[in-house]
Amino acid sequence: MKLLCVLLPHFPLRCEVLRRHDLAGRAVAVAYSLGSRRRLLDFTPGLEGLERDMPLPQALSRHGGLEILHADMPHYWRIWNGVLDALEKVSPLVEGTVLGEAYLGCDGLGLLYPDDDALTAMVREAVPPGFEAGIGIAGGKFPACLAAATGPSGGCRAIGNETDWLRDLSCDLLPVSPKIKARLHDFGLHTMGKVAEIPLFKLEAQFGPEGRRLGELAAGCDSTPLCPRQSEEIIEESTSLPSPSASLDVILMAVESLLYRAFARFNHQGLGMRSVELWSRTSLDEHWQKLVHFKEPAMNCRSAMVRVRQVMECCLQPGPVEELGIRLVRIGRPAGQQDNIFTDVRSDEKLLDDIRQLELKMGAPQLYKMKEVEPWSRIPERRYVLTPLGR
Repeated sequence: MKLLCVLLPHFPLRCEVLRRHDLAGRAVAVAYSLGSRRRLLDFTPGLEGLERDMPLPQALSRHGGLEILHADMPHYWRIWNGVLDALEKVSPLVEGTVLGEAYLGCDGLGLLYPDDDALTAMVREAVPPGFEAGIGIAGGKFPACLAAATGPSGGCRAIGNETDWLRDLSCDLLPVSPKIKARLHDFGLHTMGKVAEIPLFKLEAQFGPEGRRLGELAAGCDSTPLCPRQSEEIIEESTSLPSPSASLDVILMAVESLLYRAFARFNHQGLGMRSVELWSRTSLDEHWQKLVHFKEPAMNCRSAMVRVRQVMECCLQPGPVEELGIRLVRIGRPAGQQDNIFTDVRSDEKLLDDIRQLELKMGAPQLYKMKEVEPWSRIPERRYVLTPLGR
């Protein structure tokens, strides 16, 4: 299968530079939190000794003057999804599970693009301004990615014979751990051609299952299938709190309001929510996100909040929350459910449905309830709040 790889180097950093032009030319590192540890997501090109996923203290020990930025993953994925949407207009088969790295299926596009130059030109038009794209074309993901990474700046490298082209490249380009790369050099296997000369069973005996894969990649054989992303409706809602708050009750109340707004956009179609991605931004510009799945589609906000509350009680926020949002990524229909045999009994859900119908008819909520928010607050207005009874 013929594949085209599009690489946008240092994608998270470029997103930050486009948002803050004063960062251009400065030594900047983008860091993310993994549990209680901070790791490096991206950094300014040209800083030696730095690599992705490196512990932040180790990076600061090598470059003490680094300016640290908190990774804004929702912002990066919002821009990246826009890039993937534009690439899908060039080819219907697009995979982009890694930020800044996309693969396009090229088979069957000969009637639209007579040659690789025409295809490359369309791909470059799909890349937004401010990003430098490297493009490579080959018969597998790994050689296409290498072609895009080592190709000329602003150009395209198409590989015909992967084995001959990979022969003289360093084995450090193989996607294996640094420990295995060091052992390859200890054995005198400094290039991919040398690694490809070793029988696969010997590599497998020395390095385990990973040895067979690195031998196949060194020979230019990558059978990893293309997994195009599936088109689905995505609903996003966000809000800013009047003041930064660390109160879980305040945060949950804001999330509940966002869920009501989201359900109002699709719930009338008889659809439910299968998963929702929660994210927040603190007053110190730290970011938190969590993907919540539902065993059965949540058909209303009340049932969704039961699961959301459980997750947010276990996953603490990194600080006082200033902005938060939700992203519904899976919307579908529920499985069949048996109705109550006693149809004359008015359940709580039926009563809530009647209240919602009244709200739709009158154009505004008619029934309210008092909800406790911050009973310990010195300000009376913050202790309780009126919320619509059907919500």
